[in-house]
Amino acid sequence: MDCQTIIGSIIRTASFVSVMGTLCLFSDPAWAQSKNEKAFHAVAVDAKNIETDVKNVIFYYEEKISETAFVPHELRELPVKRGTATVKIKFDGIKHVDLKPSSNGTAPSVTITLNDGKTGEFILAVAGSFKGQSEFGEVELPAAELKKLAFK
Repeated sequence: MDCQTIIGSIIRTASFVSVMGTLCLFSDPAWAQSKNEKAFHAVAVDAKNIETDVKNVIFYYEEKISETAFVPHELRELPVKRGTATVKIKFDGIKHVDLKPSSNGTAPSVTITLNDGKTGEFILAVAGSFKGQSEFGEVELPAAELKKLAFK
């Protein structure tokens, strides 16, 4: 190969990379999101009757894979047990959740009231917490230490 062929090849490659970079810069921001996810806003009341206003609330828990490895889960639904079934109730259908901590260290029982007024008794399927943004910064509220979570 002569020098002109090598330089031409480098210029074509650089042009391609430049065009692709520009496309990524000015493309639709929705490409960066895996899903078009709705942000939820809730008011939490903890065991000490302290209210916390939480924006962009999610249900967070970590799944243990090995002694040193965990998989984080950020859900916009609440995994609960009813008998042997696990039910995933989406946040957009929930009006409020009343939590009753158990005394023996097991998952708290919850009463979920849906937007249409229906209620159900469940047990939280996994030990997790509600995370989001408060007016003071990022907040994490363990579900076992909450009395109520009301969605706005």
